[in-house]
Amino acid sequence: MIDSVRFSIIENDLNREEHERSIDDDLRSISSESSGEGIAISFASKERYYDECEFYDIAEIESCIKGLQNAEEIEMAIKGNNYNYVFRSIAELNVGIMLAVWLRHVEFAAILLRQGANPNIVDKMDRSLLHYACIKGNGPITRLLLHFKANPNVWDKHHNVTPLHYASITGSPDCINLLIRNGAQVNAGIENKSALFYAVQKNHIKCVNILLQYGANPNISFMNNESPLHIAAEMGYVQCLKSLLSHGANVNSITGSKRNAPLHLAAEDDFVEGVKLLLDHGANINIRNADQQTPLHIACLAQSVETVDILIQYKADINLTYRDGRTALHASIVKETSSWDCTKMLLDCKIEVNKPDNFGYTSLHLAALNEFGGCVLMLIEYGADITARTNGGVTALSFIVRRTPEVIPKYFSKLDSSIKVNESEIGDVDCEIKLDFRCLVPSYEKGETELLINFIEVGQKRILKHPLCETFLFLKWRRIRKYFLFSLFYHSAFVLLFTIYALGIFVNHCPPNCESDVYLNNFTIVGYVTLFLNFTILAKEIFQLFHGFSTYLRSWENWLQWSIILGVFLCACPHMHRDYREENTIDHWEYHVAGIVIFLVWLELMMIVGRFPIFGLYVQMFTKVAANFFKFLMAYSCLIIAFALSFCILFPNFNAFHNVPQSILKTFVMMIGELEFEDMFHPELNEESKNIILHPVTAHIVFFIFLMLVTVILMNLLVGLAVSDIQGLQASAGLNRLSRQAELVSRLEGLLFSKILSKFPSKLLNFLRREALLRTSRYNLQLNIRPNDPREKTIPKDIMASIYRLVAERRDRNQSLKRKRNAKNLNIFKDSIEEIQLRRPEMNRAQSFRKRTASDQLTMPKSSKSQVQNDRDSIGILKKTNEIFIVNVKNQLSDLNLKIDSMNKKIEEMSKVILTKHELNA
Repeated sequence: MIDSVRFSIIENDLNREEHERSIDDDLRSISSESSGEGIAISFASKERYYDECEFYDIAEIESCIKGLQNAEEIEMAIKGNNYNYVFRSIAELNVGIMLAVWLRHVEFAAILLRQGANPNIVDKMDRSLLHYACIKGNGPITRLLLHFKANPNVWDKHHNVTPLHYASITGSPDCINLLIRNGAQVNAGIENKSALFYAVQKNHIKCVNILLQYGANPNISFMNNESPLHIAAEMGYVQCLKSLLSHGANVNSITGSKRNAPLHLAAEDDFVEGVKLLLDHGANINIRNADQQTPLHIACLAQSVETVDILIQYKADINLTYRDGRTALHASIVKETSSWDCTKMLLDCKIEVNKPDNFGYTSLHLAALNEFGGCVLMLIEYGADITARTNGGVTALSFIVRRTPEVIPKYFSKLDSSIKVNESEIGDVDCEIKLDFRCLVPSYEKGETELLINFIEVGQKRILKHPLCETFLFLKWRRIRKYFLFSLFYHSAFVLLFTIYALGIFVNHCPPNCESDVYLNNFTIVGYVTLFLNFTILAKEIFQLFHGFSTYLRSWENWLQWSIILGVFLCACPHMHRDYREENTIDHWEYHVAGIVIFLVWLELMMIVGRFPIFGLYVQMFTKVAANFFKFLMAYSCLIIAFALSFCILFPNFNAFHNVPQSILKTFVMMIGELEFEDMFHPELNEESKNIILHPVTAHIVFFIFLMLVTVILMNLLVGLAVSDIQGLQASAGLNRLSRQAELVSRLEGLLFSKILSKFPSKLLNFLRREALLRTSRYNLQLNIRPNDPREKTIPKDIMASIYRLVAERRDRNQSLKRKRNAKNLNIFKDSIEEIQLRRPEMNRAQSFRKRTASDQLTMPKSSKSQVQNDRDSIGILKKTNEIFIVNVKNQLSDLNLKIDSMNKKIEEMSKVILTKHELNA
């Protein structure tokens, strides 16, 4: 009797709790805390954390239960509250208790348990009644089952979940409290996933707090190495994150194959509050994952702008590199829509903008490759080096020209802005123009002409005609020409000595000169000096070869130089110890070599002379015409050979056409006009018969055709082609001169900055560099000139005129814009005055209305008074607005009058100066 009374009290408590639970279920549909389905989750990519089928399948459970004995009949009895239903066996009782728990019928479940139903009965998947109760989140039934000694630590068939896991998944604090108080293991599932993991995963903060209070371990690592802290950080669950951190969660734990820390995951999803919490609890801000990425790298790759800002504020190392040697700046250039924000933050923090990755790509390369023109301009403004090269030798400028060509004109405008003028008028003697060359030298680690050479390489040679570049090249050439003068003197001495030696040995080698010992000793000394100079030239060529192998091999002048070096050795070495008093001491092959080498050395000297700007155009004309002549010759070689073979057959009695090689040579000679018509067709009477033409008619016809096609047409065509080439060179003579000048200066600077010279004495190397660089001169990459001062001799007059013209045009353009802006303001003022005039009658009517209604105000009802007051307020506001507008217009007019007066005074002063100059010139 006492037991039945006690049980009825428990039943009443359970019924009351079930009613409260049903109310909570209604509220759960709008609560983000109690149900994962009640809030729209923004992390669509994290669907795996919201897929209930991962944990249980409602349809599968119902199918499993309904497949039991008499399940349908018992279900109808339970739903119909048929407490008098007779269960015919213990098996039916167990089916009934399973259905009652699943259908959340507390009273029926209590009756069945009292009648002897097994509280630990399981289905075919080994799910117990407590599993069912926790899936439903039913606290009263859980309490009832635990009262009847249900096992709280039972596992399902696959040993994945206990009832505590299901209670955490469904977010039932009541079930969790009941299970733990009745012996449920709070850390069950360490080999897989614990209840705390599921509670965090479903963002059930109440469940998380209960589990932590009962000793759940927040640092347990599971099968995929994910801890609850990783889940909270990745999903952006602030409250869960706070609870885990307050209970000692390891902020630097790593997860998965990528070895990400919680800070990596929070940074990737721009979870700003989570990032701050982790950092405030001691997270390593520069922790790396498997790819050596820090949270800053992850945030930049994910374009998490706010997170990047937070990490920078917390002193993250912005220059650390990750896989392939890339920095955070490389990582920030991934999306055009928002990459500028992250990139600008990093640039404002003085990140190394020119740091390359393992392949030589800088951030500027990536921005240009992705066609981010705005980002390219921003990087250039922050000092990005457009001359930086990849490991394959491709410059950033090359990518810019091909992918973002709109940047080039804007870069040219940057050159314009580097030429500034002081406040004086352009026509004044005190007018001073400042030229800043720093924009032409993006990197001090290389030569100062590297930028100009890169523009030449990508086909943007026209930049050299900009007054800033032209002035820069003039100053550079004046600074560096001493090295070329030394090179010219050196090669001239070498050529003269070899010429003296070759003529003495191969021309004057005959008695009585060779019998004089003094004569022989002098030539021996000349030979040794020549060999020494040849050895120094050989060392220079070897140095240039190692400095730039591929570039060196592409230059035909280098191959010419090697031919000279080898030829000089062949000519000089065999004669050092010979006795020239003996006959036949020189072999015939030596004459051949000497004849070729002496031609080559003088040809090389001509090319060296052509490096100087004053002679460069003429040497270029020669090389251009020569190159085109050989192309021309290749095109018409078949015609020449045709006539040569024809002459060889038709003129067999003439020695010049005796064989094919001589016939071809003779044909080339005849091309230039040496026809020898009289000797061929009208020999003298006493001439031997062997020179008589054997085939007169055919020979005459072929000769006539040769005369027309080759001597007249072909040669005139060649002359016309040469003239056309020369005219083209003269038309672009200035640009070609600047291009050659830039290439020469760059070549010398490249040698001075070569890594091979690092072994040289530092003082000598620094001295040579100081003498070559403009930044170490008194100009220091800046130059001030006074274009109207007749004493100004710093730069040539033509360059000064170009600078003056650019500044004048820019000032005129700015003044034109100001005039347009003033005209626009005047139009606005005119429209405003007209509008005021149009609104004047309306304002007068309002004022008269106000006077008329003032006397009637006392007799009006309250509502009418308020309406009048509103009208009065509106009129007052309108009046004040008009007054303010008129005052502003008056101020603008006064300012405009002052400016006009000032401009008139300046015009008068300029007119006086011009008249004075005119009188002085007259």
